[in-house]
Amino acid sequence: MARGLFSRAWLSKTYHFQARLSYIRIKYLFLTWLAVFVSSWVLYVQYSTYTELCRGRECKSIICEKYSKGVIDGSACSSLCEESSLYFGRCLSTKPNNQVYTGSWGDHDGVIKCHLSDILHYELGDELEPKKEVALFDKPTRGTSVEKFKEMVASHLKAKVGEQANLSSLVSLILSVADSNKDGHISLPEAKSAWALLQLNEVLLAVVLQDREHTPRLLGFCGDLYVVERVPHTPLYGLSLPWPMELWIPMGMRQNMDQWFTPSWPRKAKIFIGLLELIEDIFHGTFGSFLMCDMRASTFGYTDRHDLRLVDGRRVVAEEAFKQAMILQRCEDDADCIYGVDCRTSCDRAEHRCMADVAQPNLARACGALKDYLLRGVPVHLQEELEKQLYACMALKGSAEQMEMEHSLILNNLKTLLWKQISNTNDS
Repeated sequence: MARGLFSRAWLSKTYHFQARLSYIRIKYLFLTWLAVFVSSWVLYVQYSTYTELCRGRECKSIICEKYSKGVIDGSACSSLCEESSLYFGRCLSTKPNNQVYTGSWGDHDGVIKCHLSDILHYELGDELEPKKEVALFDKPTRGTSVEKFKEMVASHLKAKVGEQANLSSLVSLILSVADSNKDGHISLPEAKSAWALLQLNEVLLAVVLQDREHTPRLLGFCGDLYVVERVPHTPLYGLSLPWPMELWIPMGMRQNMDQWFTPSWPRKAKIFIGLLELIEDIFHGTFGSFLMCDMRASTFGYTDRHDLRLVDGRRVVAEEAFKQAMILQRCEDDADCIYGVDCRTSCDRAEHRCMADVAQPNLARACGALKDYLLRGVPVHLQEELEKQLYACMALKGSAEQMEMEHSLILNNLKTLLWKQISNTNDS
């Protein structure tokens, strides 16, 4: 009897052990299946996103077809389409119609930018950039004289930058860029390429600031595809994390993480001085004023010597063009009157139209965007004064009386304070 009880107990334990073992196996089998399913789904989404965003082959095919038919020409056309010495590298695109790739062109490391939409005029919309027309590269038309093309360029620039005393100098700069082979003549294919590029804010800014050091140099173009110098360190700060991780990280923690991997404070100060100099260049500059409507870290980068570079100028728009577009924009409240990320105006609720003047100048928005970046790691003896000046900078208003005088005073005070602190260091 005792033996029978022992046998039944042993069989019961064996059964429970086997049942538990089966449960564990099923549990781990389910978890393994779930992990494979989630991983496959993530890979599929990533691949789908990549194929949608990264269409460099399509871009090259369109450009080279137009070049082979003699529709367009430019300094990069033969290298891209005939010699194959202009290579597409890593895809950096964030929008399907704005293709961005790292590139290699002979001895130059560059960034290739190409637009997959027709680019013959601009509207407000999501971008103060060109929208579609019937045909690509249809202006100027056959039979257009160089003098007529010059008038077209002058009229377009006047609409964008306003009436300028030196508008003719800007027209001459554009025409010199259009003459890609530097033979002293502008062919119809060269003119078509130049006209397409002229619609783009970033290219216009590169021409306007070509003698300055804060924008990458324009290396060449073919149609609306163009190549600029590559900036080694981008974005200005922040970590690039896979999007599933982004979903689980709280915003406050994410903002702190972005500041972990930044240069030493003297180097950050030098980078910020570069931003102040860029703002100085485009605030009532030689060819009018421009508004920087995206102050996010991804808009900027810096060189190995910690000199600031503007790496994405798509939302840097001529102030005159901005005003003309905003007054045509209908609105119900102030939230409807915004261009880019942070160029805001107020809404005239009686007329249901946006006002023309931007609420805050470039300097105020730059100080607000980079305040935490600059204050993190600042020397203790400097913190109070720097914080005071940054808040005074952020308080600038676009419509305030004597704003231009205040703007210059605050900008110069900030530059002086920072240069004084780093002038005796190796980082200056």
